[in-house]
Amino acid sequence: YVFHFQVITGGHYDVDCRLEDPDGTVLYKEMKKQYDSFTFTASRNGTYKFCFSNEFSTFTHKTVYFDFQVGEDPPLFPSENRVTALTQMESACVSIHEALKSVIDYQTHFRLREAQGRSRAEDLNTRVAFWSVGEAIILLVVSI
Repeated sequence: YVFHFQVITGGHYDVDCRLEDPDGTVLYKEMKKQYDSFTFTASRNGTYKFCFSNEFSTFTHKTVYFDFQVGEDPPLFPSENRVTALTQMESACVSIHEALKSVIDYQTHFRLREAQGRSRAEDLNTRVAFWSVGEAIILLVVSI
């Protein structure tokens, strides 16, 4: 299993994270991390819980992206465990499949970066708008 998270917006871009197995045993616990990845092997069946905490920064709302990958991808060809080698078409399909998985990872990365940039731009736009209103009020007061 692979557990991955990243803070997209809010504060100093850090959260506390905890991952527990079905018995309540803490498998992973980190404080004030912006992003991290944790790989583990499940020891038993059941519900694994993960929790993000923002206790140290209660006034700042945060957006967190997380991805929990369970198990391996199923084989591209069900008869892949055969003794004979793959045909040229099958090996081309496997390489294209691997390349597309890489593209999906890159797209996810760039979507997260775009969301961070959009959040910063909206915050900057709000600050500029308030500054402009403040300047307009000061000009009005000075002119009166």
